[in-house]
Amino acid sequence: MFRVSTLVAFLLGQALAAGISLAQTSPAFGPLSATPSQDASGDMPLADYLGLLKQIAPAVENGARTYLGALQLRCGRTLTTAELRHAVSEGEGNPALMGLIRAAHQKDTAARDRLVAQLPCPRGGTQ
Repeated sequence: MFRVSTLVAFLLGQALAAGISLAQTSPAFGPLSATPSQDASGDMPLADYLGLLKQIAPAVENGARTYLGALQLRCGRTLTTAELRHAVSEGEGNPALMGLIRAAHQKDTAARDRLVAQLPCPRGGTQ
């Protein structure tokens, strides 16, 4: 049986791979850039990353957006794309994030609300 964190890590890897496709050419304009835009740290912008997630795993994207929004409201902290990927891939995944993804998949609003209310602030935030 698959663990949620294993599935999420796989899907996030697929999202990154989907964003980096082979170069295309246009007779009128020459080669088109296939590399996704990058932020100052060299990482994919969070909005692009979430957009890719929405295409391949809507429940993962929904859970991640809930997690990001809750961190912003409760902790005054905005995660980077790298921090979100780390929250997914470290060990079995961040328990709050994995729970929110599971709640999104099961459409369990009570579990989502409970997890948001209990969300601990990561280092660098205030609660």
